[in-house]
Amino acid sequence: MAKGEGGEQYSNASLLSKPGTADGIKLAKNHEHRNRLSVCNKICYAIGGAPYQITGCALGFFLQIYLLDVAQLDPFYASIILFVGRAWDAVTDPTVGFLVSRSPWTRFGRMLPWILLSTPLAVLSYFLIWYVPVFDEGKVIWYLFWYCLFQSLQTCFHVPYSALTMFISSEQKERDSATAYRMTVEVLGTVLGTAIQGQIVGMANAPCLPGPGDILSELSNSSNSAGLDNTEPVISLEHTKAAYMISSGVICSIYILCALILFFGVREQKESCRPRSEPMGFFQGIKLVMGHGPYAKLVMVFLFTSLAFMLLEGNFALFCSSTLGFRNDFQNILLVIMLSATLAIPFWQWFLTRFGKKTAVYTGSLSVIPFMILVVCIESSLIVTYIVSFASGVGVAAAFLLPW
Repeated sequence: MAKGEGGEQYSNASLLSKPGTADGIKLAKNHEHRNRLSVCNKICYAIGGAPYQITGCALGFFLQIYLLDVAQLDPFYASIILFVGRAWDAVTDPTVGFLVSRSPWTRFGRMLPWILLSTPLAVLSYFLIWYVPVFDEGKVIWYLFWYCLFQSLQTCFHVPYSALTMFISSEQKERDSATAYRMTVEVLGTVLGTAIQGQIVGMANAPCLPGPGDILSELSNSSNSAGLDNTEPVISLEHTKAAYMISSGVICSIYILCALILFFGVREQKESCRPRSEPMGFFQGIKLVMGHGPYAKLVMVFLFTSLAFMLLEGNFALFCSSTLGFRNDFQNILLVIMLSATLAIPFWQWFLTRFGKKTAVYTGSLSVIPFMILVVCIESSLIVTYIVSFASGVGVAAAFLLPW
């Protein structure tokens, strides 16, 4: 009797456990399907990374030339604007990150409202950076204010966007796939930003700072008026100002479009985030993060690599246009750098998997140095400059893989 009762109990327990197991599997499959991102979701998420790269390349390559040639500021004040803007960006990054982490959850999520609300003001401030005010006394304050404001608002866009990766899905595989899409679009964004700004502005170069070849040409033309080419169109400073305004308007339109695609194409999932611990103070969090040795070293490497690339952006464009005298070709030289960097990424991805990330970053960063020395030491030559630019872009591509 006892054996029979035990067998009956075991049989009943087995019957009851089978449906429960089936329901658990079904729920797990439904949960996995709900967290799976479609290709459309990944593309919409990736497009959100384009504005940061497009505006970053446009400002990095052309703002210094714009302040000197078009706004006609003193080089000292132009360098102050660029330095303060970059330093201000370094301050706003951790501050905005702290505020985003403390923001409440809304029906649209925690990150997406920051992205949507910061976009209109960011677009306005970016557009006004490329506007030359009618007054001369406060030009430095004008550009410094709008540049710092744009850096702050762009941080309000990019920091939540970077953190959004953890909220689009709870599956690590899906997040990694979305990150791959994002990286591809960001690399294409650097090319797009350089192409839009360079090609539009390149059609109207300001003649206010003549190069060495222009001076010799003017002397020769003044001694022999018969040699003048009257058919060549004369581009005024007003045409150059209009070209910068048009390019900024195009980039602003792309910025808004990308933000809208991101907002409506991505759903932020509350259940994908980890349980929140006790809130931590700002300085306590900074101390905790920087106290982790490997992360602190990675931040320092990324800092100096980014700093070197920023210096390369502005100074190389200025060097090509003013020192080498390639004012009609410098925008194409910059485009060659970004195109070669884009084409070289698959090679560095293979190199990284074969020899490791450290070796890839060291090799890519150091390979740029000989070509930069070469373009300075040899006589000015457009063909050599294009070759050096292409080789430099191959080395720059390694920096794209550092954060990932």
